[in-house]
Amino acid sequence: MENLEVIEEIVSIPTGFKVTGIHAGIKKAKKDLGLIYSKSKANAAAVFTTNKVKAASVLLSMNNVINNEAQAIIVNSGNANACTGEKGYQDAVKIVEKTASILNLSFEDVLICSTGVIGVTLPLERILVGIEELYKNLDNNSNLEDFAYSIMTTDTFPKIYSKKVQINDRIITLTGVAKGSGMIHPNMATMLSFILTDANISKDALCSSLKRSVNKTYNMVSVDGDTSTNDTTIILANGEAKNDEIVQDTWQFDIFQSALDEVNTHLAKMIAMDGEGATKVIEIQVLNAISKEDANLIARSIAKSNLVKTAIFGQDANWGRIMAAAGYSGANFNPNKVDIWFISSKGKVQVCEDGHFIVFSEELAKHILSCKEIVIVLDLKEGNSQAIAWGCDLTYDYVKINGGYRS
Repeated sequence: MENLEVIEEIVSIPTGFKVTGIHAGIKKAKKDLGLIYSKSKANAAAVFTTNKVKAASVLLSMNNVINNEAQAIIVNSGNANACTGEKGYQDAVKIVEKTASILNLSFEDVLICSTGVIGVTLPLERILVGIEELYKNLDNNSNLEDFAYSIMTTDTFPKIYSKKVQINDRIITLTGVAKGSGMIHPNMATMLSFILTDANISKDALCSSLKRSVNKTYNMVSVDGDTSTNDTTIILANGEAKNDEIVQDTWQFDIFQSALDEVNTHLAKMIAMDGEGATKVIEIQVLNAISKEDANLIARSIAKSNLVKTAIFGQDANWGRIMAAAGYSGANFNPNKVDIWFISSKGKVQVCEDGHFIVFSEELAKHILSCKEIVIVLDLKEGNSQAIAWGCDLTYDYVKINGGYRS
């Protein structure tokens, strides 16, 4: 452990990767087609939507990543290519074939993701032409921000985060790029997330690390309770850092896991912060639960509660809604032991003790809830397990945005 050094976070592309994004004509004007390419074949791991209705891109990528290897990812926004039948799947195949051909890769080494409107076929010819432009851009204009913009739908800002750690004499970089704003719910959401790393890490360790991290991060975010058809998280590790291979149950693996968790936590919080129409990001901390599962159930239930979310929007310290959401979560806990606090940069106020009302300053509570970042703490006082989930408030603008999504 004495050979570990944490490097200051500076957004950068890990060694051996090139990324770019362009406007191909799927959307009217904004960037809508992106490409990630590794100069060497990378170990790969992925987690996909739990929705029974899966987009063509999800089905194809699930098949191509079976061997836990990949070298490129092609991504489009503006069209989900979901519920488009056999034509939609064949379109996805043609896009992967074109990408593989132009990069001189095998079909199985290319993964594909899509995001956008469901039930509309892709403008295939525009995308195929766009792939040629992406290829030209790789050397001349490899740009992480261009890629981040190319995968956005209703997002209001790009979501990028990097982490560097030094293990022995090698510096390892992990960089994540994500999109997500609406149709966000635990067990993956309408989000795409791509983590690139030059770490040399075994396939088994990479798969294990990603699954652990997703459970603690993306699976703990809820914007509106909807789970998408296209959710995908992919990590590529190309080994270009030339470190000794990282395997499970070692301190090197623990350091890698910590760095990956940090990247994904920051991206998950950005997604919550960018919830469609959101004005506040909410962090729910559940303390001293009987089990980790119980803590997760309660945190997620509160994060997705529309009544809690609207109360936070209205700066109303309606803690009863929080208790109700915990109560229907399915978790095992004693309601007569629960303490609840609201916390922000403007202070801290306890609003519930042992499951019942206590006198508190409504004026202070409203002042605390006026901040952009709100923390809700529940102390169950029953065990040693805890969980954190993230969400956002529910505003008038959420209805406005989704009432006219296709226009």
